[in-house]
Amino acid sequence: MKILVVNCGSSSLKFSIHDMAGSGQHDKGWDGHPLLNGTIAGIGGEAQCVLRADQDLAYSFSRSISDSRAAIQWMCDMLQDQQHPYGHWKDIEAVGHRVVHGGEAFAQAVRLNDDVLHQIEQLNDLAPLHNPFGVAGIRMVQQALGQGIPMVAVFDTSFHATLPEHARNYALPSELVKKTGIRRYGFHGIAHASLARGYARFSGQSLEQSRLVTLQLGHGCSMAAIAQGQSVETSMGFTPLEGLVMGTRSGNVDPAVVWHLIKHHAMNLMEVEQLLNEQSGLLGISGRSSDMHVLLEAANKEQDKPAQLAIDMFCYRIQQYLGAYLAVLHGADAIVFGGGIGEHAPEIRAQVCAGMEWCGMHIDPERNEQAIHVRPGDAAKISDDESSIAAYVVGTDEKTVIAQETIRCLEQSKG
Repeated sequence: MKILVVNCGSSSLKFSIHDMAGSGQHDKGWDGHPLLNGTIAGIGGEAQCVLRADQDLAYSFSRSISDSRAAIQWMCDMLQDQQHPYGHWKDIEAVGHRVVHGGEAFAQAVRLNDDVLHQIEQLNDLAPLHNPFGVAGIRMVQQALGQGIPMVAVFDTSFHATLPEHARNYALPSELVKKTGIRRYGFHGIAHASLARGYARFSGQSLEQSRLVTLQLGHGCSMAAIAQGQSVETSMGFTPLEGLVMGTRSGNVDPAVVWHLIKHHAMNLMEVEQLLNEQSGLLGISGRSSDMHVLLEAANKEQDKPAQLAIDMFCYRIQQYLGAYLAVLHGADAIVFGGGIGEHAPEIRAQVCAGMEWCGMHIDPERNEQAIHVRPGDAAKISDDESSIAAYVVGTDEKTVIAQETIRCLEQSKG
């Protein structure tokens, strides 16, 4: 089955077409292969599109793209171009869409129809930077492909639907929780699922018999504690703002900071929300950049103290969560790094793991330095062979997980 995977955001669009294995084989975790991978970055200005029809053949285009709707249209136009290797439009048999927030209603992937779309739109306030763009992408692809092609929504929150009650709830009045739906949903679930599956595939260990801490570290960052293949704790909560220090998000702060800024510093709610989501994190601490690569260079070459502080706070917060999750899991078999920082910054991995010998984890410096070119779905071990807790780098592969979940959902709907 040929599946189009669409991940539509506010400033970028990622898409791919996967030729998946036969019915049922996707449960093995990594069957199928991508026929095409595409990324449109820089939406809202002069956008750049990069297409890879296979490992060696790449195409690059640029065009002024005003918004996500224009990006979706550009994607559709390219896929319909039968004169090029990336013209796979007529081959598409199903579409899987990444949707960030599924709320209480969607604990697993669901086949899309008008009622489901309406329910997703009701969740826009919970993920204002993500869900509206996802819905816009769904509607445009539906219009372009027609009603005959089945489409599935795969939710980032679904993987964390297994959080036990004591982990998913805040210490708020129960009646308020029932009325408002305020609870910890967790995010990056598709990415965490792919990291866990990549570990299992590479190590040969069954997820059902494993305890893992997965670290999805990119512009947005989160961690998850996974027991027997299920998420039992995660760092993001009601929104993606909770938890780790991120590119521009603050992560955990005392809630009293919000009303202190409003009461004593003449800020309104919108300004505080923007401060915590867009002006804090690595960018706010360093005063320089939200890009970890830029900060590492500044700290190493220029002895930039604010850049070094941002790095130290980033790693310290991860270590706090790592210690907590080892307690939650009563130990672990492995920790798994993924995401742009997790995969490409050995300095950060080394700093996070420094001092973790107390729990039996020992990083091999040479393995760690070499593990910077891990392909999506592949893995590299970075701990030494004597470690009782192993450490791995896994190339995050959300696209394959979305394709697999799309097949799973369609097969279940047949039954």
